[in-house]
Amino acid sequence: MTAPTAPAASAPARPSFRVWVQGARPRTLPLSAVSVIVGTGVAVAGDRDGVGGYLGRDHHLLVAVLCLVVALCLQIGVNYTNDYSDGVRGTDAYRVGPPRLTGAGQATPRAVLVVGLAFFAVAAVAGLTIVLVTQLWWMLAVGAVAIVAAWFYTGGARPYGYRALGEVAVFLFFGIAAVVGTQFVQIGHTTLTGWVSAAAIGLFACGVLMVNNIRDIEPDRAAGKRTLAVVVGRGAARVLFAVFMLAPYVLLVVPVLDAPLALITLASLVLAVPAVRIGTRAVQPLALVKSLQLSSTTSLAFGVLLSVALVIHHAS
Repeated sequence: MTAPTAPAASAPARPSFRVWVQGARPRTLPLSAVSVIVGTGVAVAGDRDGVGGYLGRDHHLLVAVLCLVVALCLQIGVNYTNDYSDGVRGTDAYRVGPPRLTGAGQATPRAVLVVGLAFFAVAAVAGLTIVLVTQLWWMLAVGAVAIVAAWFYTGGARPYGYRALGEVAVFLFFGIAAVVGTQFVQIGHTTLTGWVSAAAIGLFACGVLMVNNIRDIEPDRAAGKRTLAVVVGRGAARVLFAVFMLAPYVLLVVPVLDAPLALITLASLVLAVPAVRIGTRAVQPLALVKSLQLSSTTSLAFGVLLSVALVIHHAS
């Protein structure tokens, strides 16, 4: 890969607060929030002794909040560092979606990088607090891997996000690690429902990333960014998007066997179906933004409904 070059556009000295908020990509944040929501739901449902797991109820809530801080700060951090890395490489010069801070010259590359690293630091502090509360010292390694993976998604000399591995990463980190990890640090063990729910949330995260990359196929190809959508082509990418968005409803059979009330989660199909319809049919790249928004909202609705059903079942 060629060495990064700074974007040609000049950056204002003091970007507005609104610009920074937009740079955090708030519409994507439900993906990290829902991971902790579901992780907490399966933790409550899997609480065998009924007193909040091995930590007790007070720490149960504290750890859940800390997990949310970790998840949100990691995602915001990766959004900013992604903005920085794509901007200095010139990748964003080809994009057709909303402008990015670095690529559009709205902020200096250094400022964007510093803000991204600051959010990583906050996530690290929250993660360290979890370790101190739970005494699960091996979780330090998990946290370190998560931060390293967040940076090398588009950072470094050989970013894996440029090599069709983005969906693998979001499945593992937004799904498996976030959901199962949240369950484990709260109650000290995992459950089958926890693992299956984690896979469902990970698939939604893959769907959101896929529809975003379908929108950007042409600019990414021009910039040399080989996402999975670029590698398999538009037609296959649309099929994969539909699979990612609908497969969680097949996996729902496991939570339903554990808690029949989890059938209410099917209500989120009212969002999933339009998301899939637009994502598999839209021709204009900008039209896919609506599908992306619906996909993210679908994940949140699915997770909230599932968690509520599991908690109610556990309490009854």
